[in-house]
Parts: sequence; structure tokens; C-alpha cells
Amino acid sequence: MEASLADRPSGAKRISGPVVRADFNAIESVLLYTRAAHRLGLWKSERLLIERFFPDLAAPLLEAGCGAGRATFGLRELGYSDLTAFDFAEELLTQARDRAAELGHTDIRFHHADATKPSQLRALLPQAQTPIIGPSGPMRPISTGTADRTPSPVDRPLFSGALFLFNGLMQIPGRRNRRRALRALAAVVQPGAPLLFTTHDRDEPDELHLWRAEAKRWAAGTQDPRLHEYGDRYFDHEHGRTFMHLPDRPETLADLAATGWSPEYDAMRNDLARESAAVRDFSDNCRFWLVRRSP
Repeated sequence: MEASLADRPSGAKRISGPVVRADFNAIESVLLYTRAAHRLGLWKSERLLIERFFPDLAAPLLEAGCGAGRATFGLRELGYSDLTAFDFAEELLTQARDRAAELGHTDIRFHHADATKPSQLRALLPQAQTPIIGPSGPMRPISTGTADRTPSPVDRPLFSGALFLFNGLMQIPGRRNRRRALRALAAVVQPGAPLLFTTHDRDEPDELHLWRAEAKRWAAGTQDPRLHEYGDRYFDHEHGRTFMHLPDRPETLADLAATGWSPEYDAMRNDLARESAAVRDFSDNCRFWLVRRSP
């Protein structure tokens, strides 16, 4: 781990979405992710799983937490032609849009949106070519059962798959908010559609002793007051500050079951491919999850 789990300031407020957004918009973070978009592209492990579980190059795909476009441009290089990507960090999106213009990929749709806001994700749905007419006229959009549903005169087609790479889901503070993001993604993809995301495992053998000590701090109420839940981390490093939640397997499976996703496959990155030194320097080992929207 980059920082001790015991490091904790006193009198600090809990990490919020705006704090995480500000961290991603900070110059150190923007430089890190922009360099990755220019130099790294897709990891070997990402490419292997994308080609395996997203076989239709023409299918409309949604990438959550696209950042400066590292994976987005990698998808385009693989031949995926219908890409919608979003992020909640404005400075990273600016870098992604500028890079798209440089590469001539102006048909990639980059949007500013928050994965925990269902209405914002519904606004990203592809436009229907022609209205779908029901018995009483144009149909309304799918209902997600949320209070912020925005009516529309036509029913818009759903995405055929989604990706939330480089632990983007786990950088959302609060389990309730992560579940909200999973539900929002489930509402904009077709039944059976794949979602590929990653986590850092809390039960990695070489870190179990650190988490045992952290569990004792939570039991005693002496944990970092900025954190929401056991498994959270917030640390400073040379590229800025990072919030991350590290789940264990039962937690991830419970979150998927509660939000409309069925697990199909998971594997550690190191078991999938031997990544380059540049990729290993950019990111630690992680677990890939391929899940599908439940019918």
C-alpha cells in the first residue's frame, strides 16, 4: 500500500463526491491520466477481456469514468465504432476531447456526468432513429423506479455494454453511492449486457495484517474520520490524493445482487497477462469482474 492505514488527520470531514472530483481535477492527477492516455492505451489484460466479452465492434458501448480517454481511445483502436464516454472531472474531460480532436476521433461522444446520478446517465442514451409508437402515441422511456426520472417523448435504445475501468467504481465514496451507480448503469444497458469493472481486493494475502489492524481501529472508533466504511482508504502520493474503497468478495457479490447484476467471470490481472513495466508502474494488481445485467 502506498500509505499506512493508520495515517489519519483529526477533525477532518468525511470524503465526499466533490472532494474526489477536486482531486481528479488537480493538476497532478490531470497530468498523470493525460500521460496514460497518450502513452499506455489499453492494458494487455483489458484488451483480452474486452475482445472476449464485447465481440460486436458496432455495438453502442458506454464507458464510465473515462478520465482523459486512455481506455476510450484504446477501444477505438480495436475497432469499436459507437462509443459514449463520460466522467465527472471536467479537467480530465477537456484533455479527452482535445486528444480526440488531435486523433480525428470526433465521433466519440464525451460527456460530463456523474455515475451516481441516474438522470444524467439516462441523458446519454443513444437517440432513436425513429420514434417508437405505442397504442396511445409515442412511448415514454424505461422506468428505473427513481424519483428523478425525466419523461421523454420517445423510447431511446439502450447500450449494449458498459465498462468502468481502473477501479473507477471503487473511487466513489460510500457503499450506498456505489450501489446507486451500479443501478444507474443497469438502467441504461440491455438485459444480458456485459459490464466490465475492476476492484482492489481487501483480502490480498500480503495485506491481511494491515487490515486486521485497521479493523481494530474501526472497532475502537479511532479510524481516519474522513472515511465512510471499513475498507476505505484516502492517501497522498506524488500524483495527488486518492480515495479508494477495497472490498472483499462477499461485499462485491452482495452489491451486484442488490443492483441488478449477475456475476459471470472474475480474475486477477496478474493471472491474465504479463503487463509491461509502464503499466505495472501506473497501477497495482487488481481484480477484473465481468457481470451481466439481470433479465
